[in-house]
Amino acid sequence: MKASIFVGVSVDGFIARSNDSFDFLSAGGGETEPHGFTEFLATVDALVMGRRTFDVVLGLSPWPYGEKPVFVLSNRPVPPGPEGTIVERMSGTPEEILAELESRGVHHVYVDGGATIQAFLRAGRIQHLTISRVPVLIGSGISLFGELTADILLRHVGTRTFPSGLVQSEYAIDTPAAGR
Repeated sequence: MKASIFVGVSVDGFIARSNDSFDFLSAGGGETEPHGFTEFLATVDALVMGRRTFDVVLGLSPWPYGEKPVFVLSNRPVPPGPEGTIVERMSGTPEEILAELESRGVHHVYVDGGATIQAFLRAGRIQHLTISRVPVLIGSGISLFGELTADILLRHVGTRTFPSGLVQSEYAIDTPAAGR
C-alpha cells in the first residue's frame, strides 16, 4: 500500500494557523495557479485524515476530493460529508488503518492533517511527500513535522517553482518500513 502526502506550508513550516485557518496558502496568488493537486488526487484511491482537518475541510465549497472516499480518524462520531461523498470514521494505528484499507482494495492513500501526517511518518508508512512552500512567514501555528524517534531519510525527486513564488519539492521516503 502506498501512502503519500501533498501539503502546502508557510516557508517557516506551518500547515495552518493555531486556529486551524490556512488562509495564508493563497499568499502571492498560489491558490489560483495549478500546482499539481488535481493530478495528484487522480492517482489516489482514498484519503485518510484526522478529525480536526476533516472539520475544517467540511466547510470548503466545492468539496476538494470529488468522489474519493474519505476516512476520518476519530474516536467520536463524524458528521456526514457533502451529498454524494463517502465519509467513514476509522480508528487504530497507521498499520491497522492501512491494512483495513488494503483489504478493501485501496492501493494508494493520501494522508492529510498535522497529527495524522506525523503519526504515519513516525510509523514509517509514508512513501511519497510533496511539500509546496508558500512565500509567507506566519510565525506560529500547526507544524507539519513533530518530534521523531529517529531520522527519516528523504530522497529528492524534484523541485518546481511557480510564478507566485510557491516552491514545490517532492521526496521519496526510503525507510525500511516504506516497502510494506
